[in-house]
Amino acid sequence: MDSTRGEKTLRARVLERRKRTRRGCCSSRGCRMEEEGNGKPRDGTTNFAHCYPSFAVSVGVLFRGKPAAAAVVEFVGGPMCWNTRTFSAAAGGGAFCNGQRVHVSGTDKVEQSLLVTGFGYEHDDPWATNIDLFKEFTDVSRGVRRLGAAAVDMCHVALGIVEAYWEYHLKPWDMAAGVLIVEEAGGVVSCMDGGKYCVFDRSVLVSNGVLHAKLLERIGPATGKLKNKGIDFSLWYKPENYRAEL
Repeated sequence: MDSTRGEKTLRARVLERRKRTRRGCCSSRGCRMEEEGNGKPRDGTTNFAHCYPSFAVSVGVLFRGKPAAAAVVEFVGGPMCWNTRTFSAAAGGGAFCNGQRVHVSGTDKVEQSLLVTGFGYEHDDPWATNIDLFKEFTDVSRGVRRLGAAAVDMCHVALGIVEAYWEYHLKPWDMAAGVLIVEEAGGVVSCMDGGKYCVFDRSVLVSNGVLHAKLLERIGPATGKLKNKGIDFSLWYKPENYRAEL
């Protein structure tokens, strides 16, 4: 498969919206300032190393701290049958998969939903809290999946095949592309305490929108307890000399 497809799609989206102001590019290798987004990052490195079909090329472009263009190439199938599907979005222009418009699901009951979450490498307090959330939502939904690639998880929400995804300790380059694709597909994005989200935050909850408040009834208080314990939920960082409207 051509792993540069995401970069080519992203360049086309950026050129549509090119302005004189500078932009930031976020990929799995970090954030940097430049006029156009580019790069060949990989999300889901452990899956990639094992040829497990849940990894992606993911690149997002920021304009004043907000996602402006995104492309995610998901590798699907597995050994003997690899294939790809390409998700893309530009702010205000909708979300697409292989060129076709996509939209989040209309499921409005948690008990009828399929959910996705993720776990970091550190087995710390947020990890333990999310294990508890995993158990809780497994009991009240149709199931909770853990695929291991944040960009893929968010694109699946946008595609309407799962209803929500959440995770602690993500980095900007994990989220910059996926959150825009979800929003442009009609979904909702917030921090896990329900607060307003930006790509420099340390947690994310994306959903089909209609389930967001119901999910926060469990996720919000759990995150609040972590904050009360002194767990750091401040912004990860902001690139030096980067003008951001957060």
